[in-house]
Amino acid sequence: MTDTLRAALVQERDRGSREANLDAIEAGLRLAAAQGARLALLQELHNGPYFCQHESVAEFDRAEPIPGPSTARLGALAAELDLVLVASLFERRAAGLYHNTAVVFDGKKGICGKYRKMHIPDDPAYYEKFYFTPGDLGFTPIATSVGKLGVLVCWDQWYPEAARLMALAGAELLLYPTAIGWDPADDDAEKKRQRDAWIAVQRGHAVANGLPVLTCNRTGFEPAPDGGRGLQFWGSSFAAGAQGELLAQAAIDQPELLIVDLDLARSEAVRRIWPFLRDRRIDAYADLLKRFRD
Repeated sequence: MTDTLRAALVQERDRGSREANLDAIEAGLRLAAAQGARLALLQELHNGPYFCQHESVAEFDRAEPIPGPSTARLGALAAELDLVLVASLFERRAAGLYHNTAVVFDGKKGICGKYRKMHIPDDPAYYEKFYFTPGDLGFTPIATSVGKLGVLVCWDQWYPEAARLMALAGAELLLYPTAIGWDPADDDAEKKRQRDAWIAVQRGHAVANGLPVLTCNRTGFEPAPDGGRGLQFWGSSFAAGAQGELLAQAAIDQPELLIVDLDLARSEAVRRIWPFLRDRRIDAYADLLKRFRD
């Protein structure tokens, strides 16, 4: 039997303030619900600009507790629209302790789970280690009314181990709130290589685990607060099926509401013909626990 899940990816740009961003998100979610979506995914750190382009203690003022003001507004929307909603917030857990956290709402049930980003980058224009403590909730799917969601965040999407552990724990979908873009100084060939690699690695997670993948990225140019070159976020939010096939993809350079129908029954069929989980050599993988084999 076919179990079809209609999902929405709300690809947005920074609109200048928390309230303006949440207003745009609300409009997108209302439109998604009107089109029959039952699951909605937002981009990484959607409340404001991607502030990690520089290191500044003042940026910690953007963080908020969970539950908090943003979860109250988003939770009310999820309840009103009867949506399973995956949001992405800068969490203030305690003074001096902050996380990059995805929060999952399930309609009128409210918050049903959260995931704290595990892999934290520290690269030019992505100075996240200054702000975020690595997650401590592990790779545990979040049970919702539309299935078990394997929620990961941005830099996590490059790691096959994270996707595999979510799959082994019973995830039925992999979801990635994301904020990734180009350095304007890179030439067009390099930009194409980076975006193609980003798409390819996540399609590979779908193939290797026999699961659909949903990725929601931000779009638009965001200047660097310290006068640097800034980042051109490349949008391109997409959904891939259980064999890595692209089901839908958003534009590079503009906000877009992407609606996609997912056939959840295909995972069972695909795993029967490609039984990767059966053939894993778990007796031979101990070295994966080492940083490197010298």
